[in-house]
Amino acid sequence: MRLFLTPVILILVLLLLLAGCTTPGPTSSNSSAPASSGSPVKVTNSPVIPPGIVQTRTARVDDINIAYKEIGQGTPLLLITGYGATMDLWPPGVLANLSSNHRVIIFDNRGMGNTTASNKTFSIPLFADDAAGLMGALNISKADVLGWSMGADVAQELALRHPGKVNRLILYAGSPGGNESVPASPAVIEKLTNTSGSAREQGERLFSLLFPASWLRAHPDSRAYFPIPTEISSPGSYVRQADAMASWNGTFSRLPDIRSPTLVLTGTEDVISVPANAFVIGGRIPGSWVIQVPGGGHGMMYQFPEEFGRIVTFFLDS
Repeated sequence: MRLFLTPVILILVLLLLLAGCTTPGPTSSNSSAPASSGSPVKVTNSPVIPPGIVQTRTARVDDINIAYKEIGQGTPLLLITGYGATMDLWPPGVLANLSSNHRVIIFDNRGMGNTTASNKTFSIPLFADDAAGLMGALNISKADVLGWSMGADVAQELALRHPGKVNRLILYAGSPGGNESVPASPAVIEKLTNTSGSAREQGERLFSLLFPASWLRAHPDSRAYFPIPTEISSPGSYVRQADAMASWNGTFSRLPDIRSPTLVLTGTEDVISVPANAFVIGGRIPGSWVIQVPGGGHGMMYQFPEEFGRIVTFFLDS
């Protein structure tokens, strides 16, 4: 697992290079991708919520200061991002959709972006406690929770460790962790651990794992759908976060204890957290929904922001 994770530290730096270097394609602003219903879904991730308008604030939680933003009004919806990511990487189109009728809270995990760290050992349960602490600092007694990738792991722990704080739970591109987790293929692991070639070549190789090859060919300009990172995290925090993931024992045996209505969301083409993990999780959480989006990769919310938002909103409002 450690060999699987450590090279991924390069992803955000290399994605930043790609975001500035890719050549705009003819479909960069009006491109579409097939929805599961067969109707086109426009890729509309242009910054409809200008970053400068939404103020970054901080809240004291335990022994750190957590940087966060709030968008919209309504029922609280807490978004927990994935490994190595910061809150500026949530697709603006998705945020606009979800914040139309929810109070959306996004934040930087411990040690990432503008959130500070301490000497405490990073762990998935600690990240869950941080999320619960942020809710307390914002006087939110209960919220809907959506976690992406590592954030889905954190969301599972949040629902188990602080069940009274989680209303509806959405686990997107997550894993149950531990021995029950279904690993990526050897070919994908080889790509993740391959550090040969130039920085651009490495970045393109890693970027190709987030999205299906056919979709990337149809959408050559990453600037049309992938936000350019504006926050910086220390290399040490990436390593500590990777160690937290590697040392996590998972939730498989505890998943039946989750009582929150749960949606498990995956893309059929996700090669990092393979779709089988969604069915492992869904088969263990009583009454959960499992939805696969045809053609979706690990970065499905960037591919199909409108469809992604509709699925999430339908579940939250049902």
